[in-house]
Amino acid sequence: MAAAEDGFVPLFNGKDLSGWHPVNLAADTFTARDGLLVTTGIPIGVMASERMYENFIIELDWQHMTEGGNSGLYVWGEAMPAPGVPFSKGIEVQILDLGYEKQHPDGANKWFTSQGDIFPIWGATMTPTGRIAGKRSFPTENRTKPSPEWNHYRVECNKGEIRLRINGKETTVGKDCVPRKGFICLESEGAECHFKNIRIKELPSSNTPPDQTAQSYEGFHQLFDGKGLGGWKVPGQVKPFWSAEGAHFIAKADPAALHRDLVTEKEYSDFELIADWRLSNKSTQANHSGIQLRGDAKALIPIVGQDESNPKGKKKAAQWNRFHITLEGDRLTVKLNDKLITDSSQLSGIPAKGPISLLNSGEGIEFANIFLKEL
Repeated sequence: MAAAEDGFVPLFNGKDLSGWHPVNLAADTFTARDGLLVTTGIPIGVMASERMYENFIIELDWQHMTEGGNSGLYVWGEAMPAPGVPFSKGIEVQILDLGYEKQHPDGANKWFTSQGDIFPIWGATMTPTGRIAGKRSFPTENRTKPSPEWNHYRVECNKGEIRLRINGKETTVGKDCVPRKGFICLESEGAECHFKNIRIKELPSSNTPPDQTAQSYEGFHQLFDGKGLGGWKVPGQVKPFWSAEGAHFIAKADPAALHRDLVTEKEYSDFELIADWRLSNKSTQANHSGIQLRGDAKALIPIVGQDESNPKGKKKAAQWNRFHITLEGDRLTVKLNDKLITDSSQLSGIPAKGPISLLNSGEGIEFANIFLKEL
C-alpha cells in the first residue's frame, strides 16, 4: 500500500509480464520468476511498456548475473527498432556491470562507463551535462555495485530532462531530450539480468507536441520468433541458404541460392509491412532480390543493386534501408526510407490472400525487423 500512497504504482506485478510486450524478442527472453523480471539476454532487443509515458519518476532494482553483463532502461522510446538494428530510438539509461570496463579497457571512460551513462540513440537527441563524452552524460561519481549485488535506480523524467540517482545519490543528468514522450523499454543485450521493485509515478503533463512524441507503431507485430526461422517455410532445398540471428534473416551469397526463398507459413490479405534490408558489398545492379506479396509475381517489390543515376531513396550497398509497404485490395503503396516510390498502384488480378516471400537472388542480402499490421 505504501507505493500507492506516495503516488507510485507497480510497473511489474511480480507474477507475469502484464503491462509489457516483447518488441523484437523471443517469447522466453523476458520472464517472471520468483518475483523477479528476468531477461536471458538472448536475442538482443527490447521489451516495451504497453503504453506511452510523458513525465514520470521510475524506480527499479537491477542485478547482473555475469561479470561484464549489459542491459539498459530506455526512456521515451519508440515501439519499433530503428532500421537494421535491434534497438529503439530513445534515451538510454545504461545498466552495465562494472566488469565491462575490465573487458573493454580501450573504451572505458571514453565512450562509456558502467556507472549510469545517459545518452540518446538512433535518432533521438539530448544535451549532455556534467562529465560529457560526445553525446553522453557520464556520471559524476562511481556508485554501482558489481555483479551479483543489487543496485537501485531512481530516474526522474520531466519536460525533456532526465535525472538519475544511483543507490541514493544523483549522478547523471541529460537535458533537452527529444522525444520526450514515449514507451519505457528494458533491454536484452547478451547477458542474464534481473529486475525487481519496478514502480512508476506519473507527473503532470507538459502537453508534449506530436513532433517530440515517439512513434507508436500501434498494431504491428513481428514476423519472426526471435531465435530462428520459426513462422517461415524452410524446406530442405531452402534451409542451407538462410540463417537467422535474432531479428536478422541472412541469405547466403551463393549462385545455388537463387530462388531459394523464405515464405511465411501464414497467408495475409490487407496489411502494412515494415521490412529492413541491405545488400552485400559484392551485390551488383543486376541483383534482383525482393519482397513478394500474396504469393504473386505481380505484387513484387524488387530490391536491385545501387544505381547512382536513379537511387529512388535507396542507400548504398551494406547500408540499411527500410520499406514501408501497404497493400489494400489491389492497391499497393511503397515508401523507401520515408520516400514515396509507389503511390496506390493498381495490381489487377492479384489474389485476395497469400503468403509473403523474401526473394533470394543468390548475391547475398540481409533482412531485419520485419513487422506486419493486418488491416
